[in-house]
Amino acid sequence: MQNETTSSPAEDSQTGDSLIGTEYEVEVGPVAHGGHCIARTSEGQVLFVRHTLPGEKVVARVTDGAKDSRFLRADAVTIIEPSKDRVEAPCPYAGPGKCGGCDWQHAKPGAQRRLKGEVIAEQLQRLAGLTPEEAGWDGTVMPAEGDKLPKGEVPAWRTRVQYAIDENGRAGLRKHRSHDVEPIEHCMIAAPGVSELGIEKRDWTGMASVEAITATGSNDRQVILTPKPGARLPLVELDKPVSVLRVDERDGGIHRVHGRGFVRERADDRTYRVGSGGFWQVHPQAANTLVRAVMQGLLPRKNDMALDLYCGVGLFAGAIGQRIGEKGAVLGIESGKRAVEDARHNLQDLDRVRIEHGKVEQILPRTGITECDLIVLDPPRAGAGKQTVKHLTGLGARRIAYVACDPAALARDLAYFREGGYKVRTLRAFDLFPMTSHVECVAILEPAQKSL
Repeated sequence: MQNETTSSPAEDSQTGDSLIGTEYEVEVGPVAHGGHCIARTSEGQVLFVRHTLPGEKVVARVTDGAKDSRFLRADAVTIIEPSKDRVEAPCPYAGPGKCGGCDWQHAKPGAQRRLKGEVIAEQLQRLAGLTPEEAGWDGTVMPAEGDKLPKGEVPAWRTRVQYAIDENGRAGLRKHRSHDVEPIEHCMIAAPGVSELGIEKRDWTGMASVEAITATGSNDRQVILTPKPGARLPLVELDKPVSVLRVDERDGGIHRVHGRGFVRERADDRTYRVGSGGFWQVHPQAANTLVRAVMQGLLPRKNDMALDLYCGVGLFAGAIGQRIGEKGAVLGIESGKRAVEDARHNLQDLDRVRIEHGKVEQILPRTGITECDLIVLDPPRAGAGKQTVKHLTGLGARRIAYVACDPAALARDLAYFREGGYKVRTLRAFDLFPMTSHVECVAILEPAQKSL
């Protein structure tokens, strides 16, 4: 079935052969990377459909694309034949045209993890030519500790939430692929420490965004205000004690207004200072989960020389530094200036750990390091890239731990590692972003031809 809906003249004059608003009755195929599933129109055009599940029959309404587009984006607006994995979304703001923060509110938790596993497997095969068996992976995505909840309950895991502010000063979240704001009264996946601040109840007129942060290793809470041009900061009175920072509209820097300029996090029996909204894993269990996976994979020995690339505030450098004895050494490299300051502060008790400031691809060649025993890298979503991987494979590391928040980037880089003589020993996947399409992986690599 194809049902053409009427567009306004303004839309027609701007989009020409736009198909936005067109509805198709489709059979939904497999899941795809990015929180949607694949279907095809009666003309054979590919549809990336949100709010559906594999095997369903739905009416999909196009949200982006034209007749000559390589693919169309769409929302499932009517479910004709539902999947057995479908549930009613517990969040009132989830669904077509609403909040874009979650992708899988309409799927059972076990089904969400299976879908993520299918995405990982597809990316490994397509971009790295690896089967799960060849990657040393059993195909499962493990839930974080404490996230297995009764039906209808949602893990409240997100310790950092960035609220967008609408023209009326109301806090909300962005709609999918849009600057439009969906005002909300409560985000179900926000951690209790965020929800307790009462951000959604306040008037934020003059603000462009309000980011709320709650630490998992302390009672520290923080809000970061981004004012609209020329706006004054409001008097921030929230339901719990909180530090306040602001984003400077001129240089984008983050400045302390009152309270601490950092929050204290804890992982692997160490306390980490994270300043000015710097990076820390968002799920309360993520830091410890990933440290365990990395340390179990690397198995650091006394006197090892290790690299921690894209090291942030020093999470993995600290874990390795505690395990390699007085004659071992760790070099961390991080591009964020404030993160480097925090890492040096956090690891000052470990004399054999050094942190360098700069981009990995620029700093690493300048170090003069020609060999090392262990490498851990936790690159941004785009991955490490061919040149960096080529450099790493020339260092002869006994083992390499690759922490990845994007399975496509991971798969691309694994192909480069294979070209450099490394194979995947094990891969583990963790559902550290429930209700969303995101997933965290830890791959452990070793030389393909191990010396006897």
